Amino acid sequence: MTAGETTGHGAFDGVRVVELAQWVFVPVAGALLADGGAEVIRVERLDGDPYRGLATQGIGSERGGVNLSMALANRGKRSIALDLHREEGLKVLHELLATADVFLTSLRPGALARLGLDADTLRSRYPTLIYARGHGFGVRGPDADQPGYDSSAFWARGGVGHTLTPTERDYPISQRGAMGDRNGAMALAFGIASAVVERDRTGAGTVVDVSLLATAMWMLSSDLLAALNGGDVQAVTGRGPQVNPLTGTYRTKDMRHIQLMFLQGDRYWPDFARLIGRDDLIDDPRFVDMAARRTNSAACITELDDVFSVHTLEEWKAILADLDAPWAPVQSVHDVIDDPQVIANNYVGEVKLDDGQVYRLPAVPIQFDEQPPPLRRAPEHGEHTEAVLLELGYDWPAIGGLSGAGVIP
Repeated sequence: MTAGETTGHGAFDGVRVVELAQWVFVPVAGALLADGGAEVIRVERLDGDPYRGLATQGIGSERGGVNLSMALANRGKRSIALDLHREEGLKVLHELLATADVFLTSLRPGALARLGLDADTLRSRYPTLIYARGHGFGVRGPDADQPGYDSSAFWARGGVGHTLTPTERDYPISQRGAMGDRNGAMALAFGIASAVVERDRTGAGTVVDVSLLATAMWMLSSDLLAALNGGDVQAVTGRGPQVNPLTGTYRTKDMRHIQLMFLQGDRYWPDFARLIGRDDLIDDPRFVDMAARRTNSAACITELDDVFSVHTLEEWKAILADLDAPWAPVQSVHDVIDDPQVIANNYVGEVKLDDGQVYRLPAVPIQFDEQPPPLRRAPEHGEHTEAVLLELGYDWPAIGGLSGAGVIP
């Protein structure tokens, strides 16, 4: 399917979203809505979303010029380029908003206010409009207008980097790309979906807010529960807490790892011990039940370290394959994309371009009727500017006038 072509089915069929956003967080929320059938019109600056020119991790450098990060964040949308600092550009935006169900933005409160696009102004002018915004730190407080990216607002200030850094390291571990952005986008899309349902009942739009700071706190809920109730937050070490040896990570002969997660240790211990060829451990008084294994945790871990070091990861996968207990190989990203479960469940999808080029993207984790939504390409910068203006009632002379005045490309 081409950029902007609707799926023809989905929960958001008939919903029009006007997106004034850039980078990753909020645009990904728009892409999720587009996956669900919404018509998403993204409004870009005349020089384009800065994310279009950002090349990291070599993504896109060997894909015939396709920026795969941009494609993932903007699939299925239409793009119109406008200069919103010109009165004529704002006029076009308002004509779009008059037809929209959702206004989705990542601009900071100060920038929105200067453009007359703050929540109070737009809700007064368009009472049924759902006003959705994603931001770094929330819309109140001393830092409401501070720029926030996922590495700063989510990873650093939200406590994620500190919490996940092993105590023996001198510096916090670095974050993988856009982790907070994509998690926050899921929350923002859920909030918009909730607001659409509410509007169907009440007829009134509402304001939806999601911040990267709050997203980090939600992700760290288990640790926050401890901190909020006077407890200690468990420090992260190289192997993690060793209270229950059956919820540990073990190294294989080829320096890979197996993760055990036997929370109900007594339920799994006898079958596991037999499977690994250590029947003698079943009735060993040091390990006979959860209390004994906890008391003798170091000894139990030593025994299991010796056992797991005998076989390679692939050998262990075969040995444990029939064990009806929670365990998993610790996989690399390359392992994940070739995982039979990933393939069987269509967790990776393909996008086919008109020129025959094909590239793969992670599919959205939500499926309906056991299928992910179809993946579509992202629009080129301003690709649909003229088409959208024609739909709004502009004729070609008027469009030419906007182009000549520098309002559109």
